[in-house]
Amino acid sequence: MKTTTPAVMRQKWWTAWMYLAPALALLIIFVLFPTLRTVYLSLRSSDTTQWASEQCRAGETCWGLLENYRQALTTDQATTALQNTALWLVVMVPGTVILGLLFAVLTDRVRYESLAKSIIFAPMAISFVGASIIWRFVYNPDPDIGSLNALLGVIGIGPQTWLATDPPFNSMLLIVVGMWVWTGFTMTIISAALKGIPTEIIEASRVDGANEWQVFTHVMLPQLVPTLAVVGTTMTINTLKIFDIVWVMKGIKTDVLATRMISELYLFRNNGLSAALAVILIILIIPVMYYNIRQFNIQEAAR
Repeated sequence: MKTTTPAVMRQKWWTAWMYLAPALALLIIFVLFPTLRTVYLSLRSSDTTQWASEQCRAGETCWGLLENYRQALTTDQATTALQNTALWLVVMVPGTVILGLLFAVLTDRVRYESLAKSIIFAPMAISFVGASIIWRFVYNPDPDIGSLNALLGVIGIGPQTWLATDPPFNSMLLIVVGMWVWTGFTMTIISAALKGIPTEIIEASRVDGANEWQVFTHVMLPQLVPTLAVVGTTMTINTLKIFDIVWVMKGIKTDVLATRMISELYLFRNNGLSAALAVILIILIIPVMYYNIRQFNIQEAAR
């Protein structure tokens, strides 16, 4: 008797692995191997010729093979980078999500919605280096060049050396640039979720006597919570990896983990410490990525 099972269902067990092999090979070559290599280098000395424990000095604190991690977590430059990274997370992530939510709701109610959203999203079309250069002109201490000081001059306030101010104010100025660039991204994602809320629910709440604020807080916002969670975790990953803005607009003690890592690698030739900073960055990002993927799967299962 001739079988009616489709040929695709009768393929060998290894057929699926043949299809997956190219993707797996790329992941192993360009993701897994570099990651394992970085972990290995983080246990080596600055020139990678010996183990990190060989750098320990008598009478000083030493973590043995993890000596690079001690330096990455306790030295002044590294702790400054960690503090600045934390500041970026605390300010930029909620800032971009809140502004994105605000613009998504407001632009949904204006007549020229597409134009308004295009203007807000426009900074995303600019490279981070380009955006940093633009804002260097904005913060320029010369009133004839810096638009911010030119505005202060109009109200009788003298020019300020913005990027030369003390931390954490100078880092806040850089965070403004990051929020300017990324708010369009968060607005677009939240706006798409906002469009997906059934209009019948919103209209029913209005018929029941709810005002616009009550409609937003009790109807719209609960529907947007899963999307806000995904946007927030995505922005957390982007913020942890922030590099271009800080590198181009570098001020006094504005280093973050990524810029400190590059400085140790290319300026000071400290390969071990640079690798340790990279591993710390990976460790911080992995839980956020896991949560992001988990939330995405939950949303997909609910559809």
